Amino acid sequence: MSTSSQLLSRRSFGRLAAGAAGAVGAGALGACSPQRAKASANSPLRIMAINHVWSQAVKRRTEEFEERIGRRVSMTLLTADQLSSSYNVKLNASGTDVDVMMVRALQEQLVFAHNDWLADLTDRVEGDREFAWADFQKAPREASVAGGKVLSVPVVTERPTLYYRKDLVDGPPRTLDALMSTALELTRKKKGFYGYVGRGQRSGAVSQWSSFLYSHGGDFLVDGRSGIGSREALAAYEYYGGLLGRAGPPGATNMSLEQAMPIFAQGKVAFYIDADAVYSSFLDPKVATQGVRESVGFAPFPAGPAGARPHNIPSWSLGINSFSLLRDEAWEFIRWAAGPDMSAALQSDGIPGARSSVWEDPRTLAAFPKDLADSMRINAARGLGHDRPPVLQVGRARDIVGRPLVAAILGEPVPPVARDADAEFASFLVRDNRHKES
Repeated sequence: MSTSSQLLSRRSFGRLAAGAAGAVGAGALGACSPQRAKASANSPLRIMAINHVWSQAVKRRTEEFEERIGRRVSMTLLTADQLSSSYNVKLNASGTDVDVMMVRALQEQLVFAHNDWLADLTDRVEGDREFAWADFQKAPREASVAGGKVLSVPVVTERPTLYYRKDLVDGPPRTLDALMSTALELTRKKKGFYGYVGRGQRSGAVSQWSSFLYSHGGDFLVDGRSGIGSREALAAYEYYGGLLGRAGPPGATNMSLEQAMPIFAQGKVAFYIDADAVYSSFLDPKVATQGVRESVGFAPFPAGPAGARPHNIPSWSLGINSFSLLRDEAWEFIRWAAGPDMSAALQSDGIPGARSSVWEDPRTLAAFPKDLADSMRINAARGLGHDRPPVLQVGRARDIVGRPLVAAILGEPVPPVARDADAEFASFLVRDNRHKES
């Protein structure tokens, strides 16, 4: 996936998780302090963000915002790991030197909420008619809530898209059964051509496999308990493993985005499902062959036994540091950067936003190929707001969930591995829930 979709490394998450228990007390104390200090009139509004096209575009426009609030803006762009490490250091120390935080709602928001590191935005978003909170797509909006509080505002979204070669098929497969049969039919392993490529790495594959899981009628958690041992999950494991194992290239279990995407881009694969955020790579002469650039098509996620149920997630969101001395100014920045006008302007530049209105306006969709825009809208309407287990220790959960996936790709019996993983995940959830309540 693009930088916007990179996940916390296990080491980075470990640093966050390790500081969780100690930070709860510090966070609660800082948030409840009776006398909150005031920021100097010369203090800049400090924004920490991922180095991403969205952030770059907003940073170029900050002078406009500075005039609006009469205060200087300092915007720091970092890699995902750098951002995670900086938050860990600053927030564990109840630091006031960051005001607006760009966060991954599905990766770290629960940890931040547990530590009281994010300010409650509920009254602000719901009480601001001009901001129009109801205009945000339902799935990303719901993913912004933790413990009944709105803790972030989505600004970049993504869904899985079916990338396919128009020169090889008359049209995209509409069902997972059709995808399997057509991919197998087109596979020519001895000639180095494959019907399908996708992520197969144990942890890295989980977020894309999620849509296959949902479309088979399953989920990571069912009534708060492990769902990965269900009949639906087993069918999803076996389907995805069979698709990659039988129609995919060798070494699939070592592939995440960085390994799978170039194989499709170089014209060696007929079908590929991954984030719609990477679509521009297949139109880029520096990445894709001419044949791929001229023949790539985009289609909605195919329907499984439970229909087409892809994810539609907020890959990046904005929150306010609960220790910030400039909360009002920080909210003004979010109102501006995630407001209707900015959202429309940025989506017109090809950056997928979170507001329903920008997906209904032909002017904001013109930056995308028409079939891609159509697939994005369809997937968004059908989408669920998570692509990984909603837990504190996301990295550990993904490792557990991904184990049967690897077995399936390797052609090993899946039921015994799924049973073991289900038991391990159930025990993990007990510990994770206990930690949430501590």
